[in-house]
Amino acid sequence: MKWEAESRKYHKEERMKRSKRYAEIAQSYDKHELVDVATAVKQIKSFNNAKFDETVEMHFRLGVDGRHADQQVRGAMVLPHGTGKTKIVLVFAKGPKAEEATAAGADFVGAEDMADKIRTENWFGFDAVVATPDMMGVVGRLGKILGPRGLMPNPKSGTVTMDLTKALADIKAGKVEYRLDKSNIIHCIIGKKSFTEEQLVENANALIQAIAKAKPAAAKGQYFRSITIAATMSPGVKINPATVTL
Repeated sequence: MKWEAESRKYHKEERMKRSKRYAEIAQSYDKHELVDVATAVKQIKSFNNAKFDETVEMHFRLGVDGRHADQQVRGAMVLPHGTGKTKIVLVFAKGPKAEEATAAGADFVGAEDMADKIRTENWFGFDAVVATPDMMGVVGRLGKILGPRGLMPNPKSGTVTMDLTKALADIKAGKVEYRLDKSNIIHCIIGKKSFTEEQLVENANALIQAIAKAKPAAAKGQYFRSITIAATMSPGVKINPATVTL
């Protein structure tokens, strides 16, 4: 059909534009150079902007083996300057706790009804999930659906709790969760490209400190193998782990 052909042509042109911009940026700096956090942020900020406010992320390759339970790295923290995005939060709670969640600013509150909506309608109109401990029997049955998307509530990240007011306040203020993937890498948002250099540096350093404190006792050798910072549409800048103050 004509519209399909036009659509394919449009997306091909967009990919070509992105590729050209990406290539130009990649040639504008030494991608092998290791720098400190402030220099990395300055470099990312200097790259040509995309047509939207790009998300800035950090990627940590750690010297641990996540296949072993005693070498898992997982946690949560509130970034000093938030993430630049207000998260939509779903809370699983009943009775007075459901009322507390609503009063605290939850976007969706429910119990079995919300679980059924996720299961039967493939609904994912939320960015974070919080649950009271008594609701984990209901939420637990959604593990295979929420887990792969990083949405499963967990006591370690403060999303299984009776203090819904605090949990919601933290999430809305810019709480981020970090955890190892299968490659022993942590990927985490630290803000938007529109943030000032100072804001991004402070967020980056706060995240580094949090991950450093989460170092498993069983981890041996160099903990931070590599640290990279990148925006959505740009290549990454490598941070020298030796410049990180722990």
